[in-house]
Amino acid sequence: MKRIGLISDTHGLISNRTLKFMENVDEIWHAGDIGTVSLADQLAQFKPLRAVYGNIDDHILRRMFPENQRFFCEEIDVLMTHIGGYPGKYDPRARKEIQRNPPKIFICGHSHILKIVYDNKYNCLYINPGASGNNGFHRVCTAVRFVIDQDNIRDLEVLEFERTNFYR
Repeated sequence: MKRIGLISDTHGLISNRTLKFMENVDEIWHAGDIGTVSLADQLAQFKPLRAVYGNIDDHILRRMFPENQRFFCEEIDVLMTHIGGYPGKYDPRARKEIQRNPPKIFICGHSHILKIVYDNKYNCLYINPGASGNNGFHRVCTAVRFVIDQDNIRDLEVLEFERTNFYR
């Protein structure tokens, strides 16, 4: 059993509220736009970190993390990228991979909009954790955590707070 904390679009900042939400997870997954190497290092010191780079990430972060990650957690096949679109409107690059070999979970960021939906066409759970950072057009900061237990995904929870309360 693994407890997963999922974030995206931190743009170099993460609130103490989000870190507290992640205290009991086994791993943090970051779906891109990390923002700074120091934040990546902070997260990696806090919990094991699995991440992909996003469109705002510099050449150093792009050397540290891949554009896409395809991996198994327990018995669940996971595909994570930053720009992925959403069910019915996947980014062409992501759609090609999903059509070729559908994962059980498809994770992306970029939109700054929390969206969790089951894609019946490809029999996969789509998760965009929204934006966890304080930069961007979003008004609400979000993060997700869930449990993967063998081939089950369960106990999904969402953290949500007004961006104006980022430092409180």
